[in-house]
Amino acid sequence: MLVDQRRDSILEIAESKGYISLQQLVDEVGASESTIRRDLEYLDRIGQLKRTRGGAAYIGDSLTGFDDRRSRATEEKQRIGRKAAELIESGETVLFDGGTTTLEVTRYLNGKTLQVVTNSLPAANLLVGASNIELIFLGGYVYPKTGVALGSLTVEALKGVHARRLVMSVGGITEAGLFNSNSLLVETERQMMEAADEVIVVADSGKLGHSELAHLCPLDRVDRLVVDSGITEEWRRIVKEHGIELIIAT
Repeated sequence: MLVDQRRDSILEIAESKGYISLQQLVDEVGASESTIRRDLEYLDRIGQLKRTRGGAAYIGDSLTGFDDRRSRATEEKQRIGRKAAELIESGETVLFDGGTTTLEVTRYLNGKTLQVVTNSLPAANLLVGASNIELIFLGGYVYPKTGVALGSLTVEALKGVHARRLVMSVGGITEAGLFNSNSLLVETERQMMEAADEVIVVADSGKLGHSELAHLCPLDRVDRLVVDSGITEEWRRIVKEHGIELIIAT
C-alpha cells in the first residue's frame, strides 16, 4: 500500500470510530507498529488527528468525497455561484480556493477573459480547456479525496501572487469570524487573503452561526458575502454591523 493510501485509510478508520488504538490500526491497516506511529505523527502535525497515549482521536476535516459534498445544498450553491460570478469582470486576476461552492462560481464565468489562480484540482480541470482563461495552478500537498493543494509549498507559491479578488468558501461563520475544519486549509486561505485586494465569501445560509475546528479570521476581513435567501434577519444585521456588503442569491 502506498503511503498516501495508507494514511487515507487511517483517517477513514479514525473518522468512523472517533478514536482508534494503535493496535487496532496495526491490525486493520496491516502495517507495522513503527510505520503506523510515523503516520500518526504526520497526521497529528497537519491537524487531522490528535495523538493520545496508545492511539489517536479524529479531529480533522470530513473525508467525504468531493462529489458527495457537492450534492449538499446543490440548488443554493448554484444560485450563489451564478450571483458571485456576476461580480467578476473580464481582465481580472481572481483567486479561487478549493470549496464546492467556489467551484460553482467557476461554472458561471460565461466566457470572461480572466487570469485564474487556484489550488483546486476540480476547478483546474473545469477551466483548463477554456481559451479565455489563463490558468495558474498552485502546487503543494494534494489533500486526499478533495483534490485541494495545501501546506507550506502552496503558501510559498501564494507569496508571489497578487489578485484583484479572492473567492472563497468556509466551513462555518459566527460573530467571532470565519472557520474551517482543517488547519492546513486555514493556513493556505490566510495567505490567499493576503494576496487579494478584495475577499468575497460564498456560503449557503446553513453555515451561518456554526463554527469549525480552526479559526480563519475575524468577520471584518470579509468585503462581500454572497449567500442564499435563507439568511435570517439577525444575520443580516450582524453582516451589516461588520461592514460587509451582503449579496443575496435568489
